[in-house]
Amino acid sequence: MAEDETEDRSERLETGKLPSALMAELLAAGPELPREVLLGPRVGEDACAIEVGGEILVATTDPITLTGREIGRHAVVINANDVAVTGARPRYFLTTILLPPGTRAGEVREIFASIRGGLASLGASLVGGHTEVTTAVNQPVVIGQMLGVCRRNRLVPTGGARPGDRLVQVGEAPVEGAAVFASEPALARRLLGVDPGLRMAASAAAQIPGISVVEAALLAVDLGARALHDPTEGGLASGLVDVAEASGVRLDIEEEAVLWFEPGRALCAALGADPWGTLASGTLLAVFEADRCEAAVTALCAQGHRARAIGRVEQGSGVFGLGGRAIPRIERDEVTRVLASALR
Repeated sequence: MAEDETEDRSERLETGKLPSALMAELLAAGPELPREVLLGPRVGEDACAIEVGGEILVATTDPITLTGREIGRHAVVINANDVAVTGARPRYFLTTILLPPGTRAGEVREIFASIRGGLASLGASLVGGHTEVTTAVNQPVVIGQMLGVCRRNRLVPTGGARPGDRLVQVGEAPVEGAAVFASEPALARRLLGVDPGLRMAASAAAQIPGISVVEAALLAVDLGARALHDPTEGGLASGLVDVAEASGVRLDIEEEAVLWFEPGRALCAALGADPWGTLASGTLLAVFEADRCEAAVTALCAQGHRARAIGRVEQGSGVFGLGGRAIPRIERDEVTRVLASALR
C-alpha cells in the first residue's frame, strides 16, 4: 500500500459533515449516472432530480442529530426544505428511526406525533420507513427522506447563478442554531448573562420565526429564481460558498445588508461562536436576474417573508465582502464545535 494511502486511512474526522473536498472526491469516483438523472449528487446541491414518465421526481435525505427537541418535526421540515429549493412541493415522507436501549413506548409515540404534526403543516404524508431499538445509538436518531414531483421547467439547482445576477436572502440567520443553543442544558450556565427576552426568543425560534423555507422557496420559483439554496450546517457562510462553487462564480456580499436573527447573534456572542458558521436552517438564498430582483424582493415581502438583496454574482470564484474580506466555508458547524467542547 502506498504511503499516502496509509496516511489517508489514518486521518481522523471531526464530528459533523464530511469536509467538502473529501465529499467531492467520493462523489467524483462514482460511475456515470443514467440519462434520466437530471440532477445528481454534488457538493452544494440539496436534492436529486430524476425524470420519470414525463415528470421530475425530486428526492432528498437528511438525519437529525444535533437536537433531540421536536426531532420528528425537524426531520420533516429539514428534508422538506431541500425538496422545495429544487422547485417541487414536498409530498411523501419516509423515515428510519433508530432508538437506544431503554427507550419507552411513550417516547416513540411522541416522535411519531411530532412527525405527523410537521407533515400536517406541509400537506405531506408519511408513506413508509423503519423503526428499531439498537445499541448502535445512544440517543434517538431520525433519518428522513422526502419526495416531491414537479415539471421540468420548474427544476431549480443550487448551481444556477450567472454573472450579473443578484443574490437575495430570505429569512434571518442563525435561527436553528439559536434554537439548539437555547435548548441544550450543558450550555445553560454560559447563557445566564444573555438578556432573558433574547434567550426566550431563541428557545422558541424553531417555531417563530421557524425553520421552514418551503413556501418562500416555491414562491421564489414562481418569481423566476435561477438558483436556490437552503443553508444548514456550516451556516450562512457555507451556504454562500455552496452557491458560488456549484455555479462556478464569485459572490460579492454586502455584509451590512445580511439579515441577522438577533437572539441567535446574542447567544453566539455568549458562547464564542461565529454566527456566520452557525446552523442556518430557516434562511433561503435565492438568485435572480438583476432586472427581476427588486420585484422579487417586493413580492416575497408582501407574502410575509423578510427578504433583502445582499450581493452580486460576478465572474471568478469564492465569496467576498465588499471590502475584500474572504468569507470561507465553515467545515465544522459552530453548533457541533460548541456542543462537543461543552460535553467533554
